[in-house]
Parts: sequence; C-alpha cells; structure tokens
Amino acid sequence: MPNIRSSAYLRNNYNEVSKFCHSKMEPVFITKNGHGDLAVLSVEAYERFCGRYELYHLLDEAIETEKAGDFMDYDDFISDLRKEMV
Repeated sequence: MPNIRSSAYLRNNYNEVSKFCHSKMEPVFITKNGHGDLAVLSVEAYERFCGRYELYHLLDEAIETEKAGDFMDYDDFISDLRKEMV
C-alpha cells in the first residue's frame, strides 16, 4: 500500500519521512492541494530503480536483436573475443 502524505506533513516531519524511505526502501508520495505532486525516495532506492531500468532496457534490446536474427553464434563470439584479448 503506498505511503501518501501532504506537502505540509513532509515539511513538518522530514526526519520521519526520510527514516521511512531509508528503512523500507519505498517512496513516499507527496500531495499538494490534494493532488499527487512528488515521489520521495532514498538515493539508494533511486539508484536501484535506475539500475533496474537500465537492465530492462538492455534486455529489451537483446530480445529485439534476437527477433531480428541479428546475433552471433556463441562459439564465433568467444573465438572473436579471444582474438581481441591477445
């Protein structure tokens, strides 16, 4: 269940919001005038999110490459890699 707080709550209870974000590794959603405005999360959680996004992007590229048939045989790849390492 998402943790939703008002901007006034964030202003008055910053340390509590920070502690929650760090301990739970989850965002706190901040509202302004009753509408969603921000998502606050720890730097560590943000970096994990970015890492997952990058991984998913690379997996999508690999899937598209495989679908297009534009890939190298494993044995050929290893052979080329060994040649480059010498």
